[in-house]
Amino acid sequence: MIPVTTFKGRQVALFGLGGSGLATARALVAGGAAVIAWDDNPDSVAKAASEGIETADLRGIDWSRLAAFVLSPGVPLTHPKPHWTVDLAKAAGVEVIGDVELFVRERRAHAPDCPFIAITGTNGKSTTTALIAHILRSSGRDTQLGGNIGTAILTLDPPKAERYFVVECSSYQIDLAPTLNPSAGILLNLTPDHLDRHGTMQHYADVKERLVAGSGIAVIGVDDSFCALIADRVERAGTKVVRISQRQVLADGLYAEGSRIIRAETGATSEIADLAGIQTLRGSHNAQNAAAAIAACLAVGVSAEEIRAGLASFPGLKHRMQPVGKRGEVVFVNDSKATNADAAAPALSSYERIYWIAGGLPKAGGITTLTGFFPRIAKAYLIGEAAAEFAATLGQAVPYEISGTLERAVAHAAADAAGDPKGACAVMLSPACASFDQYKNFEVRGDAFVSHVKGLDGITMLIDTESGGK
Repeated sequence: MIPVTTFKGRQVALFGLGGSGLATARALVAGGAAVIAWDDNPDSVAKAASEGIETADLRGIDWSRLAAFVLSPGVPLTHPKPHWTVDLAKAAGVEVIGDVELFVRERRAHAPDCPFIAITGTNGKSTTTALIAHILRSSGRDTQLGGNIGTAILTLDPPKAERYFVVECSSYQIDLAPTLNPSAGILLNLTPDHLDRHGTMQHYADVKERLVAGSGIAVIGVDDSFCALIADRVERAGTKVVRISQRQVLADGLYAEGSRIIRAETGATSEIADLAGIQTLRGSHNAQNAAAAIAACLAVGVSAEEIRAGLASFPGLKHRMQPVGKRGEVVFVNDSKATNADAAAPALSSYERIYWIAGGLPKAGGITTLTGFFPRIAKAYLIGEAAAEFAATLGQAVPYEISGTLERAVAHAAADAAGDPKGACAVMLSPACASFDQYKNFEVRGDAFVSHVKGLDGITMLIDTESGGK
């Protein structure tokens, strides 16, 4: 835990007592703050109270006595309208911040020079975050991984010299972190997302820009117009910018040339890494992720040799294009995190011949946007509520069967792939659907896929299933 000492002896209100909110309340109390916490869920309030955290309906407290108001990132700050607690805070002139801001202040107070890499973007941020942490850890560095990737930032070990922090930041977290100042900040890309919470694409982009604007070194993907303009603005403001591209040759920065990552610097170019043969970094989207990770690691003092070793041993992000087993020339890929068609596209683009397991609780639009990948699909195995809808879309273009369950789909796909005349192929779970018709969440669905693969005869597992597939 990181005790939040910067509010010691002062009163702080907090709203939102889910996982990260409760962790934040604990950290504030541990640091000596007087916390008043609340949530719309009575069970969450009761849990906090059982731990000795003071709780009270924030409508009835004296806001003039507060040093700050801490809001959980899942609660609306601006759109579609501010939460009622935000209105109360603003009326009283109380600053509204989040857990990432509390971390930033603790780092600044106790170890301002400890390396801190923050990552954001619409797509690819979790893979990039996990890859950076893996490179740092595999090089022997004390590394803390958290934020939006799933570990509340204030549950990490406290900042100190030579301790590296790798933090994934959502737009919601950035919006609540006005003094965010990582050693290296990454902005991968921007496409329309979460506009219900940001109102417009421009506001969404403005929020994301804050992360790199406050960075010591800004690493920015420039393959979309929003990010290209942000890179120019941040550079004009005096921040060192490293541009990243998977589509174009850059005069200065890092770019992909096939599987090779090229660094261009002062008119000279050199290959810094080659992703060929790294199963967990297949696809052009992963070239961007890898280039950004390389740039950030170089910025905090990791050598090119250490980076190449880390890339080669990267186990992949669990449930995201994760090779989990192999039998002969058939690789089994867990892409359970692909809960809609757009999310499934990168995996489908990364293999030439696929036995595709798809289906679950369908999203609007189904799989109609994936028709360009149909020639890669040897056969589809359809499960869950979406099976009939997906079958209609596949029509005569792709052979398919209605497998119904994931267990049956794995068994049938594995048997068919074993007899594939072309040899090399993938059995891939990339559902393009939510999991909730058959599973609690995509993690449980992915774990079930891994379990079914592990049960096949003659399989060589590529992950450590005893430690949760890491």
